[in-house]
Amino acid sequence: MSKKVYEKSMLRIQEIIEKLESSELPLEEAMKLFEEGTKLAAECYETLDSAEQKLRSISELESERGEEEE
Repeated sequence: MSKKVYEKSMLRIQEIIEKLESSELPLEEAMKLFEEGTKLAAECYETLDSAEQKLRSISELESERGEEEE
């Protein structure tokens, strides 16, 4: 997921939250929004998890390089 897609997904999640919290939606529409929000949140979580793993790998490589130089 690109940064732009991630940001759009987060904005959409915020819109969904606001709709669910502020209006009296029919149950069917609320369920559809909840499902969409849950799916988007899972995709965003995967993106963040992947970024965290990359950062850990980079950090470990840098740490190993620093130990080799000593």
